[in-house]
Amino acid sequence: MAKNESINRSFWILIAVLVTAGLFLNWFEQRGETHAARESFREFPAKIGDWEQRGREIRFGEQTESILRTTDYTMREYVLPDGNLANVYAGYYASQRTGATYHSPQNCLPGSGWIMKQPENIEIFSPSGKKFTANKFLIENGQFNEVLIYWYQGRGRIVASEYSDKVYTVMDSILRNRSDGAMVRVMTSVGNSEEEATKRAVELSGLLADKMTGFVPE
Repeated sequence: MAKNESINRSFWILIAVLVTAGLFLNWFEQRGETHAARESFREFPAKIGDWEQRGREIRFGEQTESILRTTDYTMREYVLPDGNLANVYAGYYASQRTGATYHSPQNCLPGSGWIMKQPENIEIFSPSGKKFTANKFLIENGQFNEVLIYWYQGRGRIVASEYSDKVYTVMDSILRNRSDGAMVRVMTSVGNSEEEATKRAVELSGLLADKMTGFVPE
C-alpha cells in the first residue's frame, strides 16, 4: 500500500510540474517583448576617433539580407590618415525569440572562401573604460590576409562566446523581457605587420564598443 501511495504521489507531482511548466510557457509566449529605444544605423558616425568613413555604406543583396534577417545592420569601410583601411559590420536583432539570430563569422566566412586560422581571445579596452574579451582570427582568401575581431554586444553585456551570449539571452528574455542584441565585426589587412594590424583592429574595436551604445541598447 505504501508503495502504491508513493507512486501515486510521484505521479501527481509530475502532473503538477508539467501543468505549471505549460502555463509558464504559454504566459511567456503571450506576454510580448520589451523593445528598447535605439538609433538607426543610418545615423552611425562617419568619423570614429582618427578613423573616417570611406565611400558609402555597403549594402547586401536581397538574398543575403533574407538569410541574415537582421532588424538593422551597417557595413562600412573606415580609413586612417596613413591609409590603413578597416571593414566594420554590425548586425542588430530587436528580438531573437522567433529564430532570427546572429550569424557567427565562423559559419559565414568559410562559406565565402575564407580560411580562418589562429583563433584566440583578445582583451579590448574602450576609451570610456569598458573592458571585454573578443574573438580574434587570422583569415585568408586568395591574396587577402586579414585580422578579424568580433564580439556580441547588447543588454549591457559584451562577450566573445556565442554560447555564453545565448545563455544570457535566455536569462534576459525571462527576467528582463528582452532578447535584443548585436554582433560586431572588424577586419583589417595584415599588410607588412600582423602586430600592427592587430593593434589597429583592437583600437578600432574599443572605439566601436563605445559608439554602439546608442544603436545597441543596454
